Amino acid sequence: MDATTLPTSFDRIVLARRPHGEPVADDFETQTLPLPEPAEGEVLLRTIYLSLDPYVRGRMSDAKSYAAPMQVGDVVVGGTVCEVVASSDDSRQVGDVVLAYTGWSEYGVVPARHTRRLDPATAPVSTALGVLGMPGFTAYAGLLEIGRPQPGETVVVAAAAGPVGSAVGQVAKVKGARAVGIAGGQRKVEHLLELGFDAAIDHRADDFRDQLAAATPDGIDVYFENVGGPVWDAVLRRLNTYARVPVCGLVSQYNLTERPDGPDRAPALMNAVLTRSLTLRGFIQDEFVKTHTEAFRRDMTQWIGDGSVRYREDVAEGLASAPEAFAGMLRGRNLGKQLVRVGQDPTA
Repeated sequence: MDATTLPTSFDRIVLARRPHGEPVADDFETQTLPLPEPAEGEVLLRTIYLSLDPYVRGRMSDAKSYAAPMQVGDVVVGGTVCEVVASSDDSRQVGDVVLAYTGWSEYGVVPARHTRRLDPATAPVSTALGVLGMPGFTAYAGLLEIGRPQPGETVVVAAAAGPVGSAVGQVAKVKGARAVGIAGGQRKVEHLLELGFDAAIDHRADDFRDQLAAATPDGIDVYFENVGGPVWDAVLRRLNTYARVPVCGLVSQYNLTERPDGPDRAPALMNAVLTRSLTLRGFIQDEFVKTHTEAFRRDMTQWIGDGSVRYREDVAEGLASAPEAFAGMLRGRNLGKQLVRVGQDPTA
């Protein structure tokens, strides 16, 4: 695409209001704007793939968190794979495919230094938003730095059919551990077994706790937490002495508008932490970027190449599909990494 074929306008999706509970269509607004031009040191990017990630739901709220909330009227945030269609920086050429953070938008202008060039010969460029991107890195760093699985140990991961959970289980297998995945629905359970998990359990099953006990006869040494809620309640009683719990996400709580009913579980949790010498460690993946990025790219690229780690992508079509796909992801509808194909992929 050259300057003569660029459109004169583009669409973007902004936050129209803060969602109350599950996001709905009226929480978003599509705007059409004139196509911008890059200033010195900037690039104009055409979005190819948009990443949809659960953490974005937290940023739609004004509650205090580890990242600043979006403001009403802001473009909804999100990682993107883009094609450079105009450049005012010598480090980026028209036609380069880059990793960026332009959000829910067909086009965007960013400083060239805020992009990373991708090599389509190494892996499909979409993987820069999934198994070779932030989700894969989250799994790699959280599991190996906090979980530290040892050969023969049992690693359990919730939301195991998602991009983080599926990578956690497969990396655990690479390290010689048993991998047990927890997911919602028989289709996801079957997918986990296809990926090589030693056991997979449907948390919606009436006998979920019994299935978990059967799948972890020697208890649980590492539990990678992505969900919280009833899944955590079931796992807690199975944790062994010295078990490690990397706390990555709590997706079951992201749409809550009030505290769940029931007794205060904090005393029981603290008793378990004390009497079983448990380690619970929350983390945000960017704390490991400086120390683990090089090893992650090397190892994960190798494991994908030799088949030790496989991945799946769930791709919605067109920017307009993003709100519905996002809400569906929070309900667990997706299988694998949830992406939106916003524009044509020139590398496909």
